[in-house]
Amino acid sequence: MKLRRTLLTLAAAATALAATTFSLPAAAQNYKSEYRMSLVVGPAFPWGKGGEIWANKVKEKTNGRINIKLYPGVSLIQGDQTREFSALRQGVIDMAVGSTINWSPQVRQLNLFSLPFLMPDYAAIDALTTGDVGKQMFTILEKAGVVPLAWGLNGYRELSNSKHPIKSPADLKGLKIRVVGSPLFLETFTALGANPTQMSWADAQPALASGAVDGQENPMSIFTAAKLHTVGQKHLTMWGYIADPLVFVVNKQVWESWTPADRELVRQAAIEAGQEQIAIARKGLIEPGQPLLKDIAAMGVQITHLSPAERDAFVKATRPVYDKWKNQIGADLVNQAEKAIAARKK
Repeated sequence: MKLRRTLLTLAAAATALAATTFSLPAAAQNYKSEYRMSLVVGPAFPWGKGGEIWANKVKEKTNGRINIKLYPGVSLIQGDQTREFSALRQGVIDMAVGSTINWSPQVRQLNLFSLPFLMPDYAAIDALTTGDVGKQMFTILEKAGVVPLAWGLNGYRELSNSKHPIKSPADLKGLKIRVVGSPLFLETFTALGANPTQMSWADAQPALASGAVDGQENPMSIFTAAKLHTVGQKHLTMWGYIADPLVFVVNKQVWESWTPADRELVRQAAIEAGQEQIAIARKGLIEPGQPLLKDIAAMGVQITHLSPAERDAFVKATRPVYDKWKNQIGADLVNQAEKAIAARKK
């Protein structure tokens, strides 16, 4: 009798253990062994570093349940950064730290951040991304089919070229300037008298080196990490005409395949990574004396700082483009952004 009870107890324990063994991996069986994160640039750049930080934090917080591999150079889509958002929706890409500029052809409201001279300082960027405008953008992205989790920052896009200093729109006349594949960028530089040339970042550096294009616009972190002074970019104008927020996102189906607990861990990892990435992107530019610019000048680059009157000439030249795109983006959204910037704490 005692032996029978012992056997029954052991059988019950075995059944319970089997149930536990089979129920725990049931959820995990939906998880991929590896998730693909798309990035335009690698961890040598603040942008790519943000992706690396996010991946590491996710692995740590989920105890290795979610492992992420970085794919810099948008290599999952043959280097075409303007296709990244579509590939993310389709599941070719699992997650990304993406540029609002690159995704704007698919999500027109993201062009808000590319309106020329909308955001005069970092406080203006923060007023948008951390306020109601940022929340609206996340809602728009969710409706477009992805799950946005946090904001990052590529930075203010400054103007460099191989020919001469640029202090006025007239100095841009006829210069071939590499721009991303966005109609708004093409129209902005056309209004300034330049010859905008659309190409991917992968193609831009060889084109600058060969002289096929004369200049480009990018954040200073990109300028230094890509060593653009070695490909003829000896003249730099600090004009702060637009800034490029980044978005940490996950493919919707991938997001829904994770447990609610893991989703929250991934979200928290993205928020923390975004905050760290923004600090890295601004390093050397917000400190007194802007030490990053001193480093760039030491490379033999001539840096031009615009006076208020000189900057106003660029603002005036691009205002028709601003007004046209305000209606395309949505006048209500742009008005809300303008009010948030006007009310910002400097």
